[in-house]
Amino acid sequence: MTATFLIAGEALTDIVVDADGARREHPGGSPLNVAVALSRLGHDAHLLTRIGRDDRGDAIRAHLADSGVELTPGSTVDAPTSTAQATLDATGAATYTFDLVWDPDPAGLPSPVDAVHTSSIAAVTDPGAATVMDVLRRTRDHATISYDPNVRPTLMGEAALVRERVEANIALSDVVKASDEDVAWLYDTDDVEDVVASWLDRGPALTVMTRGGDGAVGFAGSGRVQVSPVVVEAVDTVGAGDTFSAGILDALAAKGLLGADRREPLAAMPSDDVATVLRRASSLAAITVSRAGANPPWSHELT
Repeated sequence: MTATFLIAGEALTDIVVDADGARREHPGGSPLNVAVALSRLGHDAHLLTRIGRDDRGDAIRAHLADSGVELTPGSTVDAPTSTAQATLDATGAATYTFDLVWDPDPAGLPSPVDAVHTSSIAAVTDPGAATVMDVLRRTRDHATISYDPNVRPTLMGEAALVRERVEANIALSDVVKASDEDVAWLYDTDDVEDVVASWLDRGPALTVMTRGGDGAVGFAGSGRVQVSPVVVEAVDTVGAGDTFSAGILDALAAKGLLGADRREPLAAMPSDDVATVLRRASSLAAITVSRAGANPPWSHELT
């Protein structure tokens, strides 16, 4: 089932430094990756972001147009496009440094939409985080709200302060997905499953934690569900978590579980349906892991 999505968050230029020192640039940002993936999966994706009228902004606009993503009217500004440098180690894991300004203009947002997704820097970084939260509040009466904390410790600051904002966003959300590394950093604990399960008490209908090579676990009204990973040869992990988020939303759209009027059925999903959602997300994320360069080329291969 085709759905209409609004994705709110950063679009920037990823500067990737390989383990051998080779450098390359391409459009990136967690919310951008989610928007691209959803559009490639056949959905109507709109991105509220902030990019400049410069060469890097032009490359992002071209990538979004090629992927079928529509920019909201206030997303282009007379300022430099933000950048993120991802330095890959020998396993393909990334560490990040950022040159980022986040003050989006929410003019001309699409309405109605079936779901709104936000993630990472955009949801906790001033001054734009307040704008994102306002968008979530204004749309949750008719749309499913999806959130991925996708933490960036080098940019976000102290975990205790970030956690307060993350939990405020969780309270507005219906679906929350995080990695085990995100949860461990935010809560300084090894009991990461207990944390993600406890998020249900804050309001979400479905919470999910990815565990890399150990698969994923989900929590809903029906209880705990664990799925095994899709095993592929890892080439580049950049963007895998974003594809997983898109996969969750794509699977929920297929089940007709998007929209505020579907909150009760979403919360009551049987365990078998939760497992189906997690397997769909895992399969799509595996495409990302097995392809170098985040996007493109992997985004063209999502089906």
